[in-house]
Amino acid sequence: MIVIVDDRETVLNGYAAWFCREGVSATGLAPHDFRQWVNTAPEPDIDAVEAFLLGDFQNREEVPLKIKSRSGAAVIAMNETKSLNDTLDLFAAGVDDVVRKPVHVREILARIRAISRRSQQEAQSQPLSGRIRVFSDGRDPEIDGEPLPLPRRERRILEYLMTNKGRRVTKSQIFNFVYGLFDDGIDENVIESHISKLRKRLRQRLGSDPIDSQRFLGYRLTQD
Repeated sequence: MIVIVDDRETVLNGYAAWFCREGVSATGLAPHDFRQWVNTAPEPDIDAVEAFLLGDFQNREEVPLKIKSRSGAAVIAMNETKSLNDTLDLFAAGVDDVVRKPVHVREILARIRAISRRSQQEAQSQPLSGRIRVFSDGRDPEIDGEPLPLPRRERRILEYLMTNKGRRVTKSQIFNFVYGLFDDGIDENVIESHISKLRKRLRQRLGSDPIDSQRFLGYRLTQD
């Protein structure tokens, strides 16, 4: 899930809609609401966020370090105008990347993936490898170099499990990542159906089930 922060409702609604059209859940928050939320949100909600997108608002430079104190997700700032000083100030404040509007959401997703990939490589002593390869730009995953066509929700679940490979995640965490934190119109039990179908497709390609599930504890990808 992407969290967008801006004091203009048109910007929040516009980017949230564009991300949703790419199959990525997104939520827009005004700066005051965001500051309150990031200070008080429980860890599972924070962990469901894959990136924070900061638009233009007052005292924006104070936000990145607060985010970093609670989350390892990418923080990307959007600038309305080209300004070297503003860009340098934002990097000094702790953002991972700065883009200039207008920018397509696919480019933002590609930048998020690049930031996440660098973070994972820095955290591991061995290079990433395996049979499954996932993307965050709308492409289907690959198994042994061959595309595996997946419905949008199943693709996003696999991306989340790969990002948290070896770590057990709960049904609620997966739901928040795929559908967003503030979607009350869908029962989170729908995740069980999505995962059941995903496991079947993966077994057909891999010859075994790569997803370990434990009742009340959640799901974990055991191989890649």
